Amino acid sequence: VWKRFTQSADEVLLSGQKDVDDFFDHERNYVVEYHSHIREAAARAEKLVRLRKNVCESYSKLADSFERMARAEPDKNMARVLARGADALHKIKKVEGRSSNDEELKLTDTLAYFQRDTNAAKDLLYRRMRCLANYEAANKNLERARGKNRDIPKAESEQSTACTKFEDISALAKTELKDLKRRRVAAFKKNLSELAELQIKHAKQQIALLQTSIAAFKE
Repeated sequence: VWKRFTQSADEVLLSGQKDVDDFFDHERNYVVEYHSHIREAAARAEKLVRLRKNVCESYSKLADSFERMARAEPDKNMARVLARGADALHKIKKVEGRSSNDEELKLTDTLAYFQRDTNAAKDLLYRRMRCLANYEAANKNLERARGKNRDIPKAESEQSTACTKFEDISALAKTELKDLKRRRVAAFKKNLSELAELQIKHAKQQIALLQTSIAAFKE
């Protein structure tokens, strides 16, 4: 908690820091906005799955009620109708359960994974900005040392170290950001396509179950 708090405070201090690379300036703004959107989408997807599972429980409770009604029903024809209704609801509940599990796996988990990945990208860009601020501070310290002709070797060493760290993290950040975009596009294409196919499959199963139930009721 303390680490997150101090990082947030430092991010505020660095908000006025001008980036020397337009690529990272654009990426930082993009990642911050994208993270906000994907966090909201993940929360809504989680709510969707939770409500879908509630529907499954409702089907189960309805089926149990129909079974109890069938056992208590004195009219045999009515009892058979209720028993078939209970059987149909149990079967639909199973299909609905598989549908909610697929939504959780293909949609919610995908969004949650890339929410964490985008948050990691935000942290990486923050660390790069901190290195840039340290590098610029080291440059100023070196200029002051040269102006006073004092502690020049120490200032040069600090400036060289800060420069190396900044260049290393910039190279790493550029690679990671490009890789994140590539992986994200591939994952969303694959998982959303598979989810759509699975939902079509489950919808067809539900239609078949309902048609069978209608035929049974008519008999």
